[in-house]
Amino acid sequence: MSNSTIVLGIAVVLLGTAYSASAQTDSLGIWTGTDSSESVETETWGVPHTHETAREHDGYEFLGRLRRNPYRQDSLSNPYGAGSTYAPNSLLNRYGRYGSPYSPYSFTNPYATQTPHIYGGDGTYLGELSSNPYAPDSISNPYGRYGSPYSPDSIKNPYGVYGSPYIPLSPNNPYATNPPIVLGPKP
Repeated sequence: MSNSTIVLGIAVVLLGTAYSASAQTDSLGIWTGTDSSESVETETWGVPHTHETAREHDGYEFLGRLRRNPYRQDSLSNPYGAGSTYAPNSLLNRYGRYGSPYSPYSFTNPYATQTPHIYGGDGTYLGELSSNPYAPDSISNPYGRYGSPYSPDSIKNPYGVYGSPYIPLSPNNPYATNPPIVLGPKP
């Protein structure tokens, strides 16, 4: 074994130790940044957000990510993954809780009262996945904050952070690294 191999091994061990030390959490799973007094929590779906925002997610389940890449397992565009028409919690299962036109949790039911929510990869609330064009938080409302093609918080704004085909937070970018997630209410 050469000296360069030993040095490389020591460097990998030291980098791994430094990385794990910087990513430690407290007993509640809350990671606190060194540059901010705000606590950040990462849930099972991998979205970092402030502790206050995390409480809004209680009672919701991960349904998938809005992305154009059909090869990622968590993509709603993948017919064998999160976009399966056979999975019971899939948005595309027309007999399931989130895809049935008669379910109160479905995005296809314009009269649904508890539709899935969309959150950006950075934790920003991006509206409700609903077909109701009159609901204020619906992405189908062309005059609302989350459905307007001119709103900065809309996934339908091609020049905004969440709608551009070039930004990694956008569902319209096929190479997005952190596209929006869809969370459905647990019954």
